[in-house]
Amino acid sequence: MKKTIILLSLIACTYTLHAQNMTIEKLLQLGRVSPLGITKDKKAVVYSVRTYDASENKPIVKKYSIPIIGGNATEIHNTKELLDDNVHTSADGKYTVVSKEVKVKKITGADYYPEKTTSDVLIIDDLNYRHWDTWEDGYFGHVILYTLKDNKVIDSVDVMLNEPYDCPQKPFGGEEDFLISPDGKQVLYVTKKKYGKEYALSTNTDIYAYDIATKQTNNITEGMMGYDINPSFSSKGVLAFLSMKEDGNEAAKNDIIVMNGDVKINLTAAWDGTVNSFLWSNDGSKIYFIAATDGTQQLFEVDYPGLTKKMPLVKQITYGNFDINSLVGQADNTLVLTRTDMNHANEIYTLDIKNNLLKQLTSVNDAAYNTVKLSRTEKRYMTTTDGKKMLVWVIYPPDFDPNKKYPTLLYCQGGPQSALTQFYSFRWNFQLMAANGYIIVAPNRRGMPGHGVQWNAEISKDYGGQVMKDYLTAIDEMAKESFVDKERLGCIGASFGGYSAFYLAGIHNKRFKTFIAHDGIFDWRAMYGTTEEMFFVNHDLGGAYWDNDPTTQKSYNEFNPVNHVKKWDAPILIIQGGKDYRVPPGQGLAAFQAAQLLGIKSKLLYFPNENHWVLKDQNAFIWQSEFFKWLKETL
Repeated sequence: MKKTIILLSLIACTYTLHAQNMTIEKLLQLGRVSPLGITKDKKAVVYSVRTYDASENKPIVKKYSIPIIGGNATEIHNTKELLDDNVHTSADGKYTVVSKEVKVKKITGADYYPEKTTSDVLIIDDLNYRHWDTWEDGYFGHVILYTLKDNKVIDSVDVMLNEPYDCPQKPFGGEEDFLISPDGKQVLYVTKKKYGKEYALSTNTDIYAYDIATKQTNNITEGMMGYDINPSFSSKGVLAFLSMKEDGNEAAKNDIIVMNGDVKINLTAAWDGTVNSFLWSNDGSKIYFIAATDGTQQLFEVDYPGLTKKMPLVKQITYGNFDINSLVGQADNTLVLTRTDMNHANEIYTLDIKNNLLKQLTSVNDAAYNTVKLSRTEKRYMTTTDGKKMLVWVIYPPDFDPNKKYPTLLYCQGGPQSALTQFYSFRWNFQLMAANGYIIVAPNRRGMPGHGVQWNAEISKDYGGQVMKDYLTAIDEMAKESFVDKERLGCIGASFGGYSAFYLAGIHNKRFKTFIAHDGIFDWRAMYGTTEEMFFVNHDLGGAYWDNDPTTQKSYNEFNPVNHVKKWDAPILIIQGGKDYRVPPGQGLAAFQAAQLLGIKSKLLYFPNENHWVLKDQNAFIWQSEFFKWLKETL
């Protein structure tokens, strides 16, 4: 026994001596794990791992299979033979569906003037002329139904009838947006049957059923006015999908609707939360789903009661300071899912549904993390200025010493209605920030899911109001700690977090010594005139800047960072993507120009070929390098 203790002590000492803080290089060398599915025999999980080869300047993607019960991973090359794609191919093998880009509208100069082959003009007469990071070119994603015989295509039909609508939904939809019904009689697909201004003003996607025999299409979510997405059939043939009630509100409560015949039942109507994603149980008796709760993302379940009027109860299954990110599938009594926390990137786990025990299945990054010192993450609860309880994540540097003083960063989350949980980002990476000697204060301020529907909704039309008080409550409360250096506070964020940095820079009353704003809104009037999803600004600001409604005018005046820019008094790093059409480039450029003309120490980091995110590996390295260089210079 004594020998064992000595050996363990030596191992611990060896780890302490050799473990190092996370670095930019170590972060970008981690494998990014993406599950692809469970094999047809339900015995293994197939997944991919993306790594970056710095010498070749390119990503490397490899695919593996690992037994569900655990064991060694095996590299594979052909996943098609292993995975069951029964939602896109009928059980009898007679039909299959794919999405294909189809030219529907004339947009380019060459469309109208075929002889002008070198022209590069776009001729535009309606809105939605660009979306996310792509200009409209007249092509639309359409669902194509192929009829097969002996695995060969003998016929095809565009079930969307050459209409100017997309499936999958752009920019984030995927193959979950279309499928063949279990009886092989229908094709179901998600689309927003609106074009131009109507498309830009609405979130009203619907689920359509195309009858293969009659070639007739029926809108099965007619009258349901918000997002209706993710259709999925149970093993009993019952349809479920996600639905929001309100048109124009992208962050409304997301519920699970089941549809048996013409009867629709909202399984989560009485539950005070919003659903991220779901999976039918193998026997069709319940639905597993993921949702934010109290600063994490956890797994829940809800029974499917059939056509009874009894409302089922929602039950939380997993608990802990981690995030459940995706549901891969079920094999017997085992659920396959993915998990992260602020110290660990995505890995695949299994959950025994008999005892709710989680077990790590893949260990792609374990060796790397065994050489890295981890940060301590702490949940704190603070009282806001309006007397409510707010969760705040605090992340401490490795080897944190409460007798020392540390520079501290207020992290402002984007969205604005995005959950701030135990996520692991390769850009806004708390582990890396802490490893560079910073304490991070990350409040679950107003507008975030996981704290009830009302808390989630309270940010709309109040961008510069209570949410800003929530931010200041978080940093002021932490600044009371003896280990926080009150003379070295910084404010950082992207998207709504970038807007928050711009806004706080004008009202912070000398709290912060430096700011970093990535793709943030600087001027709401210019934003309204150049952003693409008009439903968002209409809902969250209250309308257009020319409207006379007092609440709307408050958004464009009192809550507009450009109107407070004369009070900027601290250095600011501004980061902007050139292909960001959600928060267009003029926002970051205008903010930088103002800072320069005001004589404020400032720097512009401009990525001409990145969108709202930074996706290219070398760009990501430079982003991180400039981020910490700026903090070192100014904080």
